[in-house]
Amino acid sequence: MSTINTMDAVMNTLAITCAIVVVLCAWKMINIVWLRPKMLEKILKNQGFNGNKYKLLYGDMKELSVMFQQSKSKSKSKHINIDDGDEVLSHVLPFPHHSKQKHGNFFFVYILFPLIDSLMEIKYHLTGRRSITWMGWNPRVTIMDQELIKDVLTKSNDFQRIKGNPLVSLLGKGLITYEGDQWVKHRKLINPAFHVDKLKNMVPAFHLSCSKMLSKWEKLVSSKGACELDVWPHLRALSSDVISRTAFGSSYEEGIRIFELLTEQGVLVMKALQSLYIPGSRFLPTKRNRRMKAVAKEINLSIKSIIDNRLKEMKVGEGNNDDLLGIMLESNIKEIEQHQNKSHGMTINEVIDECKLFYFAGQETTSSLLVWTMILLSRHQEWQSRAREEVLSVLGNKGIDIDIDGLNHLKTVNMIFYEVLRLYPPVVGIARMVYKDIKLGGFSLPSGTQIGLPIMLIHYDEQLWGSDAKKFNPGRFSEGISKATKNEVIYLPFGWGPRICIGQNFALLEAKIALVMILQRFSFEISPSYVHAPNLILTLQPQFGAHLIVYKL
Repeated sequence: MSTINTMDAVMNTLAITCAIVVVLCAWKMINIVWLRPKMLEKILKNQGFNGNKYKLLYGDMKELSVMFQQSKSKSKSKHINIDDGDEVLSHVLPFPHHSKQKHGNFFFVYILFPLIDSLMEIKYHLTGRRSITWMGWNPRVTIMDQELIKDVLTKSNDFQRIKGNPLVSLLGKGLITYEGDQWVKHRKLINPAFHVDKLKNMVPAFHLSCSKMLSKWEKLVSSKGACELDVWPHLRALSSDVISRTAFGSSYEEGIRIFELLTEQGVLVMKALQSLYIPGSRFLPTKRNRRMKAVAKEINLSIKSIIDNRLKEMKVGEGNNDDLLGIMLESNIKEIEQHQNKSHGMTINEVIDECKLFYFAGQETTSSLLVWTMILLSRHQEWQSRAREEVLSVLGNKGIDIDIDGLNHLKTVNMIFYEVLRLYPPVVGIARMVYKDIKLGGFSLPSGTQIGLPIMLIHYDEQLWGSDAKKFNPGRFSEGISKATKNEVIYLPFGWGPRICIGQNFALLEAKIALVMILQRFSFEISPSYVHAPNLILTLQPQFGAHLIVYKL
């Protein structure tokens, strides 16, 4: 009897314990998905932030995702006017266009941050210049004030990268995702690879890759003197080839599988990010999850093989270490030897992640810049002519070698690139998170609040850039970026502050050499078959390619 009573007591205790655990878990879940969001909503609205009422679980995400997909599917039938900035914005950011019609003075912005964050949905208030969007059960406030933007991008310890959806790490973690001491360490180790003197040594590789592409163009054009050409896949192949040569010392053909896999992974991740993320769901054996895991494994093995071969060459004093990988590995080895501690360097897995970012950032950013430059110069022939005249005057016609000093004197080309990056920034926004209660200007932001800095909206804002803000006008940069922005923090194609993109000089140098060589050999105009449809995948890309009529000079 005593044993039975003891067993009953144990069972009762277990039942009570389980019930308490269930109640506590249920309460915690209710707090996460309802009580806390409603509290944050009240705090933010009392400070003048405007937004939709919080909807259980999804917030604003479901409607934003649906509208984004509808915009993509309708873009083929509805021609977007390349000269109408409002149409471009309403296509790239469909939710704002709909909401302005629905709510008058309010309009809502849908922006994707494929590499750094998950889905970025921003609501922007015309008069208050601040607003709330619900990222599932997390509020995200939009900041448009220049001083507040400056604070967010300067105080990186207070306003950190969002540590949300782990699916993003499949595209590579690396420098842009790290915080604190880890970021400082990686920035120090990688920085030598992007020094101006090192980039100058890579000019021959840039030139060789461009020559390969232009030789193909000349063969296509030679028989008739002109042809219609979708330049987008050619420019992607060019930037891929450049990265292979400058980062790994190999040709594009040897690295093509890595590029294909990274592109596929980007598409898979983007699809996953367009649905509400449930913690742990990435471990479910769904078809997409299995494919993402397989792709990630193959990418890692391919890059590790390249690194292992390079380390073997370095041990026996062979190979050329002037490429980005070689410079980074040497910097890493010296740091470890100097401190006699491996913790001061990067692990092999960390090097692999940085290599993924080399591939991604180098390929996506430069190809995006080049394709929109060619499209806009096709539409604005007067600027194409001005750029060509400058190139021929400074560098001559079809020079075998690129004069690096001459490149620095291409003022018109620089103006064009700055304007293209303003209208078609590769990444259309930046997001940050506060992980403790904090003051920003006159606002009190509670822990867990996300902050959106909508780059594309800032770049198109007539209050900041004048009445022609939505028009292509490189002349606004005739006296440089500082003069055009009046020294305000309103130009953010590569970010701003201490965490500004480390590879911006690399991307601009590659793009400049490519454009120079194209202008020396060809002229180009918009093809009747071209459909203007800027599309967010990993970066801002032409959804249906870039069909141009190319003429041999």
